[in-house]
Amino acid sequence: MNPKPFVKWAGGKRQLVQELLKHSPKKFNNYFEPFFGGGALFFELSSKDLIKQAFLNDFNEELITAYKVIKENPIDLIKELSKSKYKCDEKTFYSIRDETPIEPIKATARFIYLNKTAFNGLYRVNSKGKFNVPFGKYKNPKILDKENLLAVSKALQKDELTSTDFEKALTKAKKGDFVYFDPPYAPLNKSSFTTYTKNNFTKEDQVRLRNKAIELHKKGCFVMISNSYVDFILDLYSNKNIFTINTVHANRMINCKADKRGKIKEVIITNY
Repeated sequence: MNPKPFVKWAGGKRQLVQELLKHSPKKFNNYFEPFFGGGALFFELSSKDLIKQAFLNDFNEELITAYKVIKENPIDLIKELSKSKYKCDEKTFYSIRDETPIEPIKATARFIYLNKTAFNGLYRVNSKGKFNVPFGKYKNPKILDKENLLAVSKALQKDELTSTDFEKALTKAKKGDFVYFDPPYAPLNKSSFTTYTKNNFTKEDQVRLRNKAIELHKKGCFVMISNSYVDFILDLYSNKNIFTINTVHANRMINCKADKRGKIKEVIITNY
């Protein structure tokens, strides 16, 4: 089977994958994704055999630990998740949520379990870095998807996984490489959900990203960026000599109010 994202992730790109493919370069050397998240575009490109080697990064260390475990120890992870302790009820959920396993396989099993059973599939931590999303009351979530974990593991075998600042994750990018930026979006309003890590992504970070995109453009890299359709972003990428701004409509799935999950305008920005 073709791999697909193993977690539900805020800002995940599953519904936008076909649009992203349409705007991606047809041929490129290595692939870089400094805000990896759920990895929807990577898995789509990988299933089409378009990736030679990928450099995948996310500032969320728990997420990258999970990818590393899936890459290196999928069988042990599947054995752990097969245990009866990972059942979907409220008491079990809060018991597992309160655990802080150090061992990577147990930590990853907990991470996947919470992602499948927490309210709306949110990943959110408090100021102390503690996961604080309540129980999701799902009837029968698929906590263990054995076939997909094995497919994800296979897709990651030749790739490099890191958890660092996005600029540091791009030190090996060179001419002909494809860099896809999918950062925490510029907020549409003050309540927009951007708490993926303890460190929020600021306006200054958005400017730093734009400057990095210009630097990569000068190197001869293919650059594609997803973000909100807001004036701040439109102004930031207004240099038509470098950037083309394409508008798309995306469903926003991670919102506690169903009526707020509708279609939202987003941008896909390219330098080619």
